[in-house]
Amino acid sequence: MSIGHTLLGLLESGPRHGYDLKRAFDEKFGHDRPLHYGQVYSTMSRLLKHGLVEVDGIEAGGGPERKRYAITEAGITDVERWLATPEKPEPYLQSALYTKVVLALLTHRDAADILDTQRSEHLRSMRILTDRKRKGDLADQLICDHALFHLEADLRWLELTAARLDKLREAVTR
Repeated sequence: MSIGHTLLGLLESGPRHGYDLKRAFDEKFGHDRPLHYGQVYSTMSRLLKHGLVEVDGIEAGGGPERKRYAITEAGITDVERWLATPEKPEPYLQSALYTKVVLALLTHRDAADILDTQRSEHLRSMRILTDRKRKGDLADQLICDHALFHLEADLRWLELTAARLDKLREAVTR
C-alpha cells in the first residue's frame, strides 16, 4: 500500500493535522497495522517537498506547533494517476514455504510435516478472519474476504504439493 497516496486521498475531503490523518488512516486501513506517528510526519514532509501538499495553517498549543496540511492540485492529479494504475499481480514465485519444502527434501527431512504444520496455521488464521468477518462492517468483511481468498489458494497449493511430494523429491534430489 502506498502510504503517501493514501494520506493524499484522505486529504481530498479537507485539510487535516497529522494526528487526524493517522486516526483516519488507522480507522479505515490500519486495523492490522496501525500507522506510526513518525511515518505520518516523514511522509507529509516528503509530500510537502514534492509539492503534493501544502501547509494550510499552523496552530500553537501546549506542545509543539500543529501543522494543518491541504492537498494541492498536483497532489490530486497524483492520486488520480495512482488510482487509475492497476496493481501488479504478485505471482509469489519466491515463496518461503516452497523454499522450506524443497530444503526439507534436499536435507532428507519430512516435508509432509512442514506442509501439515503450515496447513494448520492457515486454517487457524482462516478461523480468526472468518470470526472477524462475521463481526465486522462491510469494509472489514471485504478485507477479510481478500485475505481468506489468498489463504484458500495457499491451501490448494499445500494439498497439491502434498500429493506430489514423491515426484518433487525425485526432481530436486537428482
